[in-house]
Order: sequence, then C-alpha cells, then structure tokens
Amino acid sequence: MFYGTLGRRTGASIVALSLALAAALPLAAQAQDSAKPREATIVVTGEGSAEMAPDMALIDLGVVKDAKTAREALDANNKAMAEVLAALKEAGIEERDLQTSGFAINPQYQYPQSSTGENPPPVLTGFQVTNTVTLRVRDLSKLGEILDKAVTLGTNQGNGIRFVNDKPDTAVSAARKKAVENAMAKAKELTDAAGVGLGRVLEISETTYRAEPMPMMRAVAKDYAEGGAVPLATGENSYSVTVNVTFALGN
Repeated sequence: MFYGTLGRRTGASIVALSLALAAALPLAAQAQDSAKPREATIVVTGEGSAEMAPDMALIDLGVVKDAKTAREALDANNKAMAEVLAALKEAGIEERDLQTSGFAINPQYQYPQSSTGENPPPVLTGFQVTNTVTLRVRDLSKLGEILDKAVTLGTNQGNGIRFVNDKPDTAVSAARKKAVENAMAKAKELTDAAGVGLGRVLEISETTYRAEPMPMMRAVAKDYAEGGAVPLATGENSYSVTVNVTFALGN
C-alpha cells in the first residue's frame, strides 16, 4: 500500500514537472526573440499614373414639365420621356444602358408680398414632374448626335457628362508598376543619402487607385460641330495608384 501511494505521487510529480517545462519553453523562446535586435526597415510611399482614352460616356438627362395639376404635369412628362427613350433606343442605346435614376412630383407655390408686415400663406400654383434617366453611350462617335436629338425631343435638364473606361485594367496595371518603381527609386535615393544598403522587400500594400479626367483640346470631335450636333472633348482619363513598400536595411 505504501509503495503504491508513493508511486502515484512520484508519477504525478513528473507529470506536473513536464507541464511546467512545456509552459516555460514558449516563454523562454519569446524572451530569446525579444532579446534579438529588431531588423531595421524603411517604409516608402510610391505613386504612379497612366492615361487611357475613354471609351464610354455616362449622362444624366431629365425631362421637367409644369402644369396646373399633378396629373397634367405627369402626362406631359410621360409623353416627352417616352419619345426621348424611343429616340435613344433608335440611336443604338441598349436596354441595359438605360436606367431611371430620379423621379419627383413637387408642388409649386407663389409667395405673395405683404405691405402690412404679415406673412400671407403661400398659394399653390401648380405641380412640377421631373423624370431623370442615366444612360451609357458606348459609341462615342454618336454622343453629340444623341444629345442633340434628346434636347430636341424634350430633354430640358442635364447633370453633366462623365467619360469613363469600361475596362481600365490595363491603365491601372501600368500605374501600379510605376508606383512600385517610384517607391524603389525613392528608397534607393534615401539609403544612398544615408550611407546604408537597401535590403529585400518585406511588405507591399496598395492604398487606393483613382481615375481623374484630363481634358485635352486635341480630342475635340470636330465632326460633331460640322454635322450640327453638340461639339464635345473626350480627353483622357488618368488612373493613379499609391503603394506603401517596406524594405529591410542592409549594412
């Protein structure tokens, strides 16, 4: 009985000792790692850009109609917008490239002037209906003609034109490569000035990329003006990429 109890106690002690050693090993490894000197690094931001001619235009066109009643204003608006949409489809704009982006019915008031200093209540004078459609024009050679026809058929509100690229991957990729090259050139310049060597790349991260229009007068579509349509300048889009690169420092 005595020896059995002693054996069990001895075994339990060995197990406890083993667990304690196992728990201590990671702590010792951590202490050893923390004792090592941290690798010297340099972080550089690089920027690059590439240009691409746009191949598509996004346009917001609206029809605004006023009338005494909401019904009359809506009917007039519906008629004009139906004609505009039919003309756009006839010009080659597909269904997938047409989307209603705004619709509103608003009462119109007149605010009478008072000679007594009081504020008379506003007088309802009618209603205004606005219907806006956003379209993509994939054939830019037809853009001026489309705008001219839309206005002729009743479009009387526009919120600008945005020239974009359907697939800007090529320009973004070129800008990305330039950004990395720019970061490496900066790092080399800084380390040369500091008299230290430039080591391997430890980390690369891309913060963002953005497209910026670059109007260029040489891109004015002269044939639009000659044909009596709206003259337009498509210019180029510039895609900019910013990257952060971490390098190790050499001796």
